[in-house]
Amino acid sequence: MMREAETLTLAGKTVPRLGFGTMRLTGPGTWGDPPDTHPAIHLLRTLVHTHGITHLDTADAYGPHTVEHLIRRALWPYPENLLIATKVGMVRPAPNTWLPLGRPEFLRATVEQSLRRLNLERLDLCYLHRVDPTVPFEDQVGTLAELQQEGKIAHVGLSKVTPEQIDLAHALVPVAAVQNKLSMAVPGDTPTVEHCRERGIPYVPYAPLGSGSLATNGQAAKALRWLLDLGEHTAPIPGTSSLPHLEELLRTADR
Repeated sequence: MMREAETLTLAGKTVPRLGFGTMRLTGPGTWGDPPDTHPAIHLLRTLVHTHGITHLDTADAYGPHTVEHLIRRALWPYPENLLIATKVGMVRPAPNTWLPLGRPEFLRATVEQSLRRLNLERLDLCYLHRVDPTVPFEDQVGTLAELQQEGKIAHVGLSKVTPEQIDLAHALVPVAAVQNKLSMAVPGDTPTVEHCRERGIPYVPYAPLGSGSLATNGQAAKALRWLLDLGEHTAPIPGTSSLPHLEELLRTADR
């Protein structure tokens, strides 16, 4: 469990700076259900109820839809302090295939579907999963802003964006979080980390263990500590489908 001081305010909730990325709780290729859903459900319950990890990051594209269903099965009724962050704006035509789709009507439909799958009246934090280059950026962000005004999204986030896109979006809606790829193996996004620090925006590094390349030989502790030391606004979301591996990752926060 993380030290008490290592928390931050994300989407209006105080959460441990080490969250959990749920992408691995699916079948191969981030496609369909895992071979057995019971270990995934047990892992989700253990990390929340035993280890106090209250920042869960998911997406409608994981499965697709698989992990949102698993979260509801595992944790409903949700603890008050639980932050479920999901993402919309990606379609999955096949295993290991990801395509951005940012048409306003699609974003609206997927938010409604995520609400139903998670059994929520409002999404705590909803990211634009990817920017669709075929749709005006302002239309994509503006749709999430409208859904926020309608009470269906509490906070709006952005994923895989540049500092310039953050500022463009911030003119339309308060940006509650930015989720970009960053790790010791792929360290190139540190300018965005600083940009978010200057603007008071939490930065959520995904693939913090280099998509597994930093998860072995004792490198995980060093890799996660490197990210946490970039600033008090960083909140890495390592992920695993193994409970022993999860507990090993959580121990790194006390090193």
